[in-house]
Amino acid sequence: MAVIQIEATDLLVRLSEKDSPILLDVREPHEFEYARIEGSELIPLNQIPLRFNELDPLKEVVVICHHGIRSQQAAFFLDHQGFKHVLNLAGGIDAWSRECDPNIKRY
Repeated sequence: MAVIQIEATDLLVRLSEKDSPILLDVREPHEFEYARIEGSELIPLNQIPLRFNELDPLKEVVVICHHGIRSQQAAFFLDHQGFKHVLNLAGGIDAWSRECDPNIKRY
């Protein structure tokens, strides 16, 4: 099954709703420290197979990375582990910075 992509502006709207999604950032800790969406949870991509059980498989999860490549891999993995609502942030934190929050540093 293909993982659904969510645009940064659509995620911004979703985050204002009552039942907002889990934000799963799969970048490395130094990237996360440099720039992140407030409320994101960090689990680096290489730790996902060991730590995915820390997440609720019934909740909506939006996976985030720098440009959307690593997060796509993580989202695909979660989907295959039975997560019901997995979305990939198209364009990653870079798109978020350009389209939603220019205060987020770009790199």
